[in-house]
Amino acid sequence: MQLLGCALLVAALAACGAGGGQNGTEGQGKKERKAPTMDMQQAGQRSEAILDGTLAAIHPSVKWAYGAPAEAACSTGLNEPTDTTTVTRSRNILTVVSEQRRGNLLGLVQRYWERQGFRVVSANSDKDMPRIRARDADGFTVSLEVGNIGNVSVSAGLGCAENSAMTYPTGTPGHPGGPKAEELRPREHSAFWSSNEPLRQ
Repeated sequence: MQLLGCALLVAALAACGAGGGQNGTEGQGKKERKAPTMDMQQAGQRSEAILDGTLAAIHPSVKWAYGAPAEAACSTGLNEPTDTTTVTRSRNILTVVSEQRRGNLLGLVQRYWERQGFRVVSANSDKDMPRIRARDADGFTVSLEVGNIGNVSVSAGLGCAENSAMTYPTGTPGHPGGPKAEELRPREHSAFWSSNEPLRQ
């Protein structure tokens, strides 16, 4: 499901923010962690911009709605708080994407991400629930995945941004101006994306 996919992305992002080597102080046994490159507000805004660009790159265009945002507190390997939080934003594609067109959508989005400097880190070519995930040099992770009801979601986020207040675009579920719950089920039909006809070579 899309919610499970979002939770997995949050977990992956949080893991990415964990530190690596020793801090150089003998006996403490703590791991050094990178200082946050931006705060939660900046991470949220950048994630929304990445999603805006991704959806704009899809031709023919698709209908979409804001997905529910997710935040997860980061901690050290000793479960100590780090005053940082993983920030994830998402969009749900409301256009019906047929099984025959899923590969076209994933390929189009992958090529766009690669042009933007993202590198694919995992891909699942499952016929019913394919998924692709990529990461850029700044630590942002993006994913596109198909859920078990045929819904398609696109997510972007950053692991372990510095804690700060955040704002959300109008229409974000659970926030002012948005619905109480996110809309997952596709309902809009497209002559291209919803077609069951195989593409002619």
